[in-house]
Amino acid sequence: MDGRAEDGGRVYQSSRDQHISEYHYHGGDELGLSGPDSVRHPAVGRAPVVLRDRAEVLDRLRASVIAGDGGHAFVLHGMGGCGKTAVAYAVFHFATETRGCVGLWVNASERASLRSGMLAVAADRGATDGELLAARNGLRPGADLVWEHLNRSPEPWLLVLDNADDPEILRDGSWLRTSPRGIVVVTTRRAAARWWPGAELQHIGVLPREDAARVLCDLAPQSGTFKQAAEIADRLGRLPLALTLAGGFLSHQVLDPWTMDAYRRHLEEGERVELIDQGADILSNEDPRHLVGRTWQLTLDAFEARGLPEAVTLLRLLARFASEPLPLALLNRPEISDTLPRARTEMALRALLDQSLTELVDVGVRCVQTHGVLLDSVASATPSESLGTLSSTASRLLDAAIPELPDAGPEDPQLRLLSPHVIAMLRRGATPSTRADLVGIATRLATALHRTGDYLSAWETAHSAVELSEQTLGAEHRLVLAARSRAGRALFRLGKYSEAEPLLRQVRGAQERLFGADDPDTLESSHGLQLVLGNLGKRTEALSLLRATITGRRSTLGPAHPLTLRSQASLLTMLSASELEAAENAALLSLPADCERNLGPDHTVTLGARHNHAWALYVLGRFHEADEEIRLVSDMYERRFGLDYPIALSAQQLHARIHHRLGHFEAAVDLMDDVVERRANSLGADHPFTAASRRVLAELKEHG
Repeated sequence: MDGRAEDGGRVYQSSRDQHISEYHYHGGDELGLSGPDSVRHPAVGRAPVVLRDRAEVLDRLRASVIAGDGGHAFVLHGMGGCGKTAVAYAVFHFATETRGCVGLWVNASERASLRSGMLAVAADRGATDGELLAARNGLRPGADLVWEHLNRSPEPWLLVLDNADDPEILRDGSWLRTSPRGIVVVTTRRAAARWWPGAELQHIGVLPREDAARVLCDLAPQSGTFKQAAEIADRLGRLPLALTLAGGFLSHQVLDPWTMDAYRRHLEEGERVELIDQGADILSNEDPRHLVGRTWQLTLDAFEARGLPEAVTLLRLLARFASEPLPLALLNRPEISDTLPRARTEMALRALLDQSLTELVDVGVRCVQTHGVLLDSVASATPSESLGTLSSTASRLLDAAIPELPDAGPEDPQLRLLSPHVIAMLRRGATPSTRADLVGIATRLATALHRTGDYLSAWETAHSAVELSEQTLGAEHRLVLAARSRAGRALFRLGKYSEAEPLLRQVRGAQERLFGADDPDTLESSHGLQLVLGNLGKRTEALSLLRATITGRRSTLGPAHPLTLRSQASLLTMLSASELEAAENAALLSLPADCERNLGPDHTVTLGARHNHAWALYVLGRFHEADEEIRLVSDMYERRFGLDYPIALSAQQLHARIHHRLGHFEAAVDLMDDVVERRANSLGADHPFTAASRRVLAELKEHG
């Protein structure tokens, strides 16, 4: 009889009786039939040359090993690339080489590698072939077998479960337990305590600056100085993985070795992520966890697989911002709905926090902060078709967080936190329309910072916006000119008159040529320029420019507009007694009443008009009226802005002058002493305003 078989079938023929046994196995290695080559040696690829910092956590873990402190589980958690595995390796080496413990190392990144690794641990601790086969075939619980033999181990042991970024795998079958015979160390990106009941959590973060620099010097000692290494470390956010790759790159080059300075320049100019990953060992297996361009992609892929695409979208949105703290309130605005459902933002953020992809920080404002290299990695891998929507959403979120009409007020820490994010978005690149929007947002933010008295942040914001936009938008773009004008206003308040004057003259000239003398932007620069000229002693030019500004604002904005009234109020401080008494200026002394009628008694312009009116009364010799006015203004300033606010100190200085004229010499000197000290503390001892206050104090003491 002939037989025929197809596909996987077999035909057996015999002329006599035979007994045939055939075993079939279908499937791959997921059942754990193939195990790791060794559980006695850490599977860490390139071992760290020297482990820098980490002294506190290493001391804690070593103390537990020395004490034979069985029954403990330690969880080393932190973002990818922070060196959790390196810490576990150091403890493993200490336990095995110094204390004589049995070291057991299991890759817990996947279900198959965890199961096969743990069964290999059971075999190492004495499990028989029959027991292992039963566990592999599902005839007995594998975790029970492993821990039964770990509990019976004659030697103390240290078990490392490395890359346990999916705690659900450990929970299934209860693979993570404790035993009096040994210590368990887990490395993971999952930070939430709920995943690790009963374990002691140790956070592993980025390195301190000095230790980060030493890592580079350890790996590439001939490439540069410690100072140069520290500068590169700052650029890399002091992330151990990035430092290791950078050091590897510098140490392995043969034909054209780079110095650390050259590496830093390339980091600043090129694709940072691609450059960093060139430090990987080209002859070794390309483990994604060992590349900054891919290590976090593992987690993003897991989010997608688990039906959490919003977490991926949120991280891509965060990658449009800077690595500095980002106020949480920014992510809780309706504008975020353009990118992901607002109702899902909370869940997405919790997922990122749980995976150590970002962290919560409190800097006076509750914020979320994400590592710069991680953001660069995510940004470089973001699909190009998503960039437009992500950038637009980020821009709208920033826009909504800044007051539409910034007003004077006390320092707002949230405003200062927004500045690096606006600049980061300009630096990352955007479409011309989005870039123009961002320059407008930056200028409005600089104005808001200016009006809280934070002049340095105002200048940095406006100046950076100009530098990052004038090549693409053009130096004479309306919004670029407005940003330059705002930078000039901030320079004036910083006491840099010699820099503010030419800048404001140039901007005003361009605005007048392009938009006309009575354009609101031109008039804004004119108002700022006359302030600088007045403080430089160029009174005639300043007064002429101020009058032209008032006329232009009346014509363009109307006589009751706040900016028109503000410019008129400035005139009160420019005129002499005879000029104030002239018929054409008679209406000026009723300006506070006009402001109150049109704007209300508490409006900033109304308060400013009352302040300047008190100065005019002082110039006119009406000291009792001036005293009454400035007391009211000073009290309002103190309540609203605080004692150190610039215009509050200006009001106190005027009050000291009035005290002196009224014969209150001691009160005048005491008050002026306080003004000088506060101005020196807030503006600096060499600021022109501080110097002017010292001169006033000297005059009061001299004529007291």
